Amino acid sequence: MQPMMRAFGAALASSALVLGVSPLALAAPEGQPEFKVGAIDWKPCEEVPTMDCGFLELPIDYAKPAGEKFKLAVSRRKANDQAGRIGAMVINPGGPGGSGVDFSFGADRYFSKEIVDKFDVIGFDPRGVARSQPIKCSADLLRKQPSDYPKTKAEFDQLVAFNKELREDCRKQSGPIFDHASTRDVANDIDSIRRALGEKKINYYGISYGTIMGQHYAEQYGRNIRAMIIDSNMDHSLGTWKFLETEARGAQDMFNEWVKWSDRTPSSPFYGKDLRKIWKDLLAKAARGELKDSNGNVITAERLGANVVGMGYGPAFKPFADYIATLVQGAPVAAGAFAEGETFENPFAGIFCNDYNLRVSSWGEYQALNAMEKRVAPDTLGSSIGHGAMMGCVGFPKATNPQHPLKIKNAPKILLTNSRYDTATVYEWAVNAHKQSRDTTVFVTYEGWGHGVYDRSECTLKINNEYMVSLKLPRNGTSCAAVEPPAEASVLSAKPKIAGPF
Repeated sequence: MQPMMRAFGAALASSALVLGVSPLALAAPEGQPEFKVGAIDWKPCEEVPTMDCGFLELPIDYAKPAGEKFKLAVSRRKANDQAGRIGAMVINPGGPGGSGVDFSFGADRYFSKEIVDKFDVIGFDPRGVARSQPIKCSADLLRKQPSDYPKTKAEFDQLVAFNKELREDCRKQSGPIFDHASTRDVANDIDSIRRALGEKKINYYGISYGTIMGQHYAEQYGRNIRAMIIDSNMDHSLGTWKFLETEARGAQDMFNEWVKWSDRTPSSPFYGKDLRKIWKDLLAKAARGELKDSNGNVITAERLGANVVGMGYGPAFKPFADYIATLVQGAPVAAGAFAEGETFENPFAGIFCNDYNLRVSSWGEYQALNAMEKRVAPDTLGSSIGHGAMMGCVGFPKATNPQHPLKIKNAPKILLTNSRYDTATVYEWAVNAHKQSRDTTVFVTYEGWGHGVYDRSECTLKINNEYMVSLKLPRNGTSCAAVEPPAEASVLSAKPKIAGPF
């Protein structure tokens, strides 16, 4: 599913300190042995020398704390106002596979001044990601990946065989971290960070796949939370059918919103035209194999639909309309490219497939699921994210951290936010996550479009900042009005990149 998101994404555009904290004996996760965590040996970050970077040595398997260890990469952007410092805020940008360390480097551009003034912003690369013993797979094998839209039983069986081979290759290239990279493991790591920092309670901001980390942390360590914002939410309770159906509906809803935008926006190349018919004709052309990129590769109907999903992140209504206009005119569009190298970081297989037990057992089941997603989303042929996530795990053994209803106890009120129209973490997921945690979450809806709510409007910014700084929460069910997206660029174009697909 990684290449799908790159295709349209490419078209859019201090001194060293050592904490004086002695190693701490930690209360281990329930039913597991106790272990110790040491201090973080901070040094100036190579990329941003005014920030601190370091590593925290932790067990790969918390059930075997004396066993093999790995080094978790951690970063710290000290609060500007140390005298008025409130505490530490751990952040994560999603993915699965996003670097929280990289996210922290741009924290002063992403978060408001009142946040970076009052909080030490703590980034970390989740286990298996970037600087934290990344999960790797052979690049040569990844280049051989068959389509995750099989047309025959033979193609389905080929994908199953490939995924099994890929999983074994990734495990061989990555070592034992591959089998211990679930979000439940990451929640334990977050609490280890809290202990290493010497903080009684922490604050947390997680967006996209970072919300599932926050949800798990709240379930396991709710008593250790001061404030938590989970922005653009995963729903870790859905089975295969419902996961695929909700993602497909979110994709179709975004397509409908794009058409509405074009109908009301004179700068759209399709203003005053029948965009639905134009799209239907283009989709039919793609299905006939008549759409091609600049390398002569066919743009399939599924790939065309995937571009709607990519557009929805911004949302990039105008750039997407311009892109589609070039296709309608017959002009070739740029093709994506794979990076060279012996191995390629591929954390998805070790993270998502251990967090979600979405397993398609047969060609017949796949056909039924694929027919359903096309029925729910005829203009996008389902959701490339949902479809790719499901098919990326076909042939894998059962997940080690499978779905379950969200059960948060002993936690303070948590701020849960979501856009009404989001092709990645669809609105239905946030609604359902809130239903499962209504006693501990306050739900705020941004009535507009795109992935990520924090600074969509003055309304969302005020709610987020007031809560994080003063713990003031709005009434549950509060809505913030939609703000028309900029005509020429994605809303997130000038911000630190949010990891995708979730």
